[in-house]
Amino acid sequence: MTPGRPSERSAPEPDPTADQATKDAMSNATTVSPAHSASTASTLITNIAALVTNDPSLGDGTPLGLIQDAAVVIEGDRIAWTGDQSKAPATDNRIDAGGRAVLPGFVDSHSHLVFAGDRTQEFNARMSGRPYSAGGIRTTVAATRAATDEELEANVTRYLAEALRQGTTTFETKSGYGLTTHDESRALRVAARHTDEVTYLGAHIVAPEFAEDPAAYVALVTGEMLDACAPHARWIDVFCEKGAFDGDQARAILTAGKARGLHPRIHANQLSYGPGVRLAVELDAASADHCTHLTDEDVDALANSRTVATLLPGAEFSTRAEWPDARRLLDAGVTVALSTDCNPGSSFTSSVPFCIALAVRDMGMTPDEAVWSATAGGAAALRRTDIGRVTPGAYADLTLLDAPSHVHLAYRPGVPLVSGVWRRGERVV
Repeated sequence: MTPGRPSERSAPEPDPTADQATKDAMSNATTVSPAHSASTASTLITNIAALVTNDPSLGDGTPLGLIQDAAVVIEGDRIAWTGDQSKAPATDNRIDAGGRAVLPGFVDSHSHLVFAGDRTQEFNARMSGRPYSAGGIRTTVAATRAATDEELEANVTRYLAEALRQGTTTFETKSGYGLTTHDESRALRVAARHTDEVTYLGAHIVAPEFAEDPAAYVALVTGEMLDACAPHARWIDVFCEKGAFDGDQARAILTAGKARGLHPRIHANQLSYGPGVRLAVELDAASADHCTHLTDEDVDALANSRTVATLLPGAEFSTRAEWPDARRLLDAGVTVALSTDCNPGSSFTSSVPFCIALAVRDMGMTPDEAVWSATAGGAAALRRTDIGRVTPGAYADLTLLDAPSHVHLAYRPGVPLVSGVWRRGERVV
């Protein structure tokens, strides 16, 4: 896998409307400046009841690489050492974890944070019996187009801080609620101030003004809009689904993005069976996201590829839809990631712990599998090896739980267990 590019942008200003906890988190969070990165002070975190490393060679031989009675050494923004606390080296600073569990910071590899507006009425109607369709996206498109850059920035800052408090240290986010060249490019510029994992999703749905001429909209997405957006993104995505873009349109969009240096990811097989998953594999997409309706051929294709199946249980929870069958994918040997799909319409949650609990309860995953998928799995979906694990050389992104084991994330759903977060070696929560 190809490591991603570490960010060196300064942290954004806190949202003036946010609560004090959000302001405190954001004052230290999001990105690390060169001055922070240059620090060589070492810190020992000791008295860790259970440490999830995601490296079997460091721990108990399972995918989690679990170490009991563990310690971690941080030097600058990287992990320098992990192991049995009785063998820990001397360091400049020392922190007592108090017999709590430590795991990698969560990697949220699928979110839609650049938006404006609210879809409470839509959610209320859906919970009253109206089925979900992709049409509600148009409501957010109208609100996002009308919003100022400052309003969009404040929303991203708010939801990023909210996610950070719940242990998310890396996130991907997309455009897709502008659907004009101007609005898509400004959404990406806003996103790029917070993360390098930025995705161009001009092909979310056909823009309302092109409803009678979708071919012209595809031409815009692959032409003028792509030219304006490519400099601000790492990835290109498409919603390959009935009511959005068919297989041929999706192939044309992703191929055009690849030609401009953007790597594909795909919203695939969420609402119905379709060509999205096999197209993802054909184009070596980093991930096929949703993967709810799969044939045996889809599962086999994923199992024999580098493409990660990113499952988004918040969407099924919020739309009362059929759950993805994680057990089927895992048993076939598919690499699975878990993510929030945080968006204002179909999955308005920024909580990876909540998604872990859903995956264990309703998707056939074990607690170990769900935690791996929300950390190392998310890293794989971003083709990163420097995050999602607690191993020497990886970024020092850590989550401290107010619990003796990572299993409590599923065992105690809804409880705010995250009591500390380090991002790039800095304690930010």
